[in-house]
Amino acid sequence: EQVARELPARYEQTIYCEMEPGQHKLYAELHQHYRDSLLRRIQDEGLERSTIQVLEALLRLRQAACHPGLLDPKHLESSSAKLDVLLEQLRVVLDEGHKALVFSQFTSLLAIVRSRLERDGVAYEYLDGKTHDRQARVARFQEDPACRLFLISLKAGGLGLNLTAADYVFILDPWWNPAVEAQAVDRATASDRRDRSSPPIV
Repeated sequence: EQVARELPARYEQTIYCEMEPGQHKLYAELHQHYRDSLLRRIQDEGLERSTIQVLEALLRLRQAACHPGLLDPKHLESSSAKLDVLLEQLRVVLDEGHKALVFSQFTSLLAIVRSRLERDGVAYEYLDGKTHDRQARVARFQEDPACRLFLISLKAGGLGLNLTAADYVFILDPWWNPAVEAQAVDRATASDRRDRSSPPIV
């Protein structure tokens, strides 16, 4: 907003995903488990001494909402409402010739997305905190017309990337720090894109 004021405002959309019965049952059971255990702990030891347990419960519930495989490897092939909707959205975006970024704070979730893409023969690039050849990955996404998808861990994506080829940005799970999330999204907006609208953020 401060550097390139001539760019139009980007379009943001929240897509709600309805869990299938199997995933919903798992989530509900986990929710009830943590509710019961935390209520007992808070009653016995107080809220201040239960902070770590509360944060762990929130993390596990967020993972369960993303994909059951994040909690138990035996569920890696299970369905996930969020994954199904993402793949459907990506098919539309890629079929129309657009390029897209997909962010998640969970590299384990990105691994599940990668396996689905490879199964479908979809070309993509990948980057997380352990990636060494960052610029080579960026260059391929930016320059190769056949590579129109970039999977990036949310934390790693906020540092030193310029991904102006992207038209769409998908955030699978919001980061606890909005500033880090905004930095990651802004990798796809730069002052040299003045002839294009800012990308939609989903």
